[in-house]
Amino acid sequence: MATDTCPPLAQRVTKSLLGYGVIAGPIYVVVVAVQALGRAGFNPARHDASLLANGALGWIQVVNFIVVGLMTIAAAVGVRRALGAGRTALWGSALIAGYGVGLVGAGAFRADPSFGFPPGSPSGRSAVSWHGLLHIVFASVGFACVIAACVVMAARFYRDGDRGWAGYSLLTGAAFATGFAAVASGSNSPAVVIAFTAAVLIAWAWLAAISVKLYSTVKSVGAVEHLGRVPAPDSTQPPSPN
Repeated sequence: MATDTCPPLAQRVTKSLLGYGVIAGPIYVVVVAVQALGRAGFNPARHDASLLANGALGWIQVVNFIVVGLMTIAAAVGVRRALGAGRTALWGSALIAGYGVGLVGAGAFRADPSFGFPPGSPSGRSAVSWHGLLHIVFASVGFACVIAACVVMAARFYRDGDRGWAGYSLLTGAAFATGFAAVASGSNSPAVVIAFTAAVLIAWAWLAAISVKLYSTVKSVGAVEHLGRVPAPDSTQPPSPN
C-alpha cells in the first residue's frame, strides 16, 4: 500500500523561505554583472553597483535591489522558523531581515550620479540629494545589520557546538566590516571599490551557506513545535493505564 511521504506544510514553508536565502545572492550578482558588462561607461573597479540605478536603464538595478531585498526578508523568516525559540534566533533573523530592508530602501532611493557614471555625470562625487542621502542611510543600516547578524549567528552556532560555522560567521562579519569601512571613507579607488565588492560577495555567500545548512536540519514537525510550544495531546487516544 502506498504511503504519503509529503512533508508537513510547516516544514515545506520553512524550506521554501530558506530557499530564497540561497538564490538571492546569485540573482543579485548576475544582474549586476550583466549590467557592468553592458552599460556604457561603467567600470567595476571605479563604480559601485548602486550607481547602476541611474540612467535610462537604471530601473533594472532598482528592481534588483528591491527583489533581492524582499527575498532576503523571506529568508530571515525561514531562519527564524528553522532555529526555533531563543534570543539568538530572534535577533539573528531580525538582523538578516534588516539587511533586506536596507536593500529595498537602497532601491527605492537612488544613489546620486558620481565619478563619471552615467556618462556626463560629475567626474568626482556629486552633491548629495535627498534621495541620495536616504540611499546612504538605508544602505548603511543594512550593512550594519549584516555585520551584527554574523556576530549573533556565530554566537548561536558556538552555543550549538558548531565551532566551524561560528568561526566562518565571524570571519564573514570581519571581512564585510573591513569592506564597508573602506567604502565609507568616500574613496572610489580601485582597491576600495574592489574590496567592497568582494565583501558583498562574501556576505551573499554566507547567507546562502547558512540557508543551506538550516535547510538540511529542518525537521518534520509543525510550526508550533518550531516555536517551542508543545501541541496538546490527541484527545482521541485512550488514557494510559495507571
